[in-house]
Amino acid sequence: MDFTLSMEQEILRSSVRDFAEKEIKPVARELDEKEEFSYDTMRKMGELGLFGMFVSEKYGGQGMDYMSYIIATEEIARVDGSHAATVAAGNSLGIGPLYYYGNEDQKQKYLPKLCTGEALWGFGLTEPNAGSDAGNSKTTAVLEGDQWVINGSKIFITNASTKITSGITSLCRTGTRDDGRPELSCILIEQDTPGYEAREMHGKMMWRGSNTSELYFDDCRVPMENNLGARGNGFHQMLETLDGGRLSIGAMGLGGAQGCFDLALKYSNERVQFGKPVSNFQVNAFKLADMALEIECARLILYKACWLRDNKKPFSKEAAMAKLYCSEVMYRCANHAVQLHGGYGLMKEYDIERFYRDQKLLDIGEGTSEVQRIVISRLIGAL
Repeated sequence: MDFTLSMEQEILRSSVRDFAEKEIKPVARELDEKEEFSYDTMRKMGELGLFGMFVSEKYGGQGMDYMSYIIATEEIARVDGSHAATVAAGNSLGIGPLYYYGNEDQKQKYLPKLCTGEALWGFGLTEPNAGSDAGNSKTTAVLEGDQWVINGSKIFITNASTKITSGITSLCRTGTRDDGRPELSCILIEQDTPGYEAREMHGKMMWRGSNTSELYFDDCRVPMENNLGARGNGFHQMLETLDGGRLSIGAMGLGGAQGCFDLALKYSNERVQFGKPVSNFQVNAFKLADMALEIECARLILYKACWLRDNKKPFSKEAAMAKLYCSEVMYRCANHAVQLHGGYGLMKEYDIERFYRDQKLLDIGEGTSEVQRIVISRLIGAL
């Protein structure tokens, strides 16, 4: 077994880490405080090539493997969850469905600007009453002549209401199957379409520097050819999209956990109590040892899942495991890191406070930890 990353992947890790330290870290705390999306760092992330990383160069992408994309997301998350969320959602949920299921015209129309970071695209899945039960989507699309007429709403949609958002892919109920279950289709909706509105959400506990939106459809009309793939394939497309997205959430958990560890180790080596650094006390050293152990285990399971995906092997089980484990490892690392900071860990002037808040969404987004356990139980034959 060879666990060695390629030279290109090592160079990528180094360059993204350097970028995150120099360009994102100095502004992350202020953006979090102001609850502000940064178009400046967005532009710079695009120039670095952090969008469309796994997309063919034919459509303006970087032509890299999925592992490289995950490494880049991990390194951004090591410094800030909000920027990592923009990259992860921009690639896995925005670009991914268009690239994997779009026709040639759709790819040529949308992907080039998305791959440079000049534009963003959202993925409208979650609804006020359809979160974990995504198949129970109430947003409808009724065919009238050669147009879809869409009505309904979505919530908690990343990247959907920025000044550079071009549009969204929305999961819609387009009919009823013969077995009585809803027919679900993915439909492309451009940002300036009449009857469609994206509103930015505020007052978030976490990822305050990323863009989160509510979407509203009021007799919103789009051409029939805005179907993404075949009619009725939306649920299948959604499940495959979430498999890839879980790897990016896993990368955010892994990178966030590493960031927590780095902050905790640095602080505990500098903080002196009873005449020596607090890291020298066994109770604290053991916390750091546990963090290092779990981070190593998380990295192995996530990278294995990426290897399976890159080698076109089944990876759904491993994706769910990686998402679940990496998310919960970050929780434990953030908790230990705040404890090691003591009272200072509760103050906004210390970055660990932001990491502690940002972690929570990882247990919820792209399928809650409870749903991941259901998915894993089914895939191992227990349910």
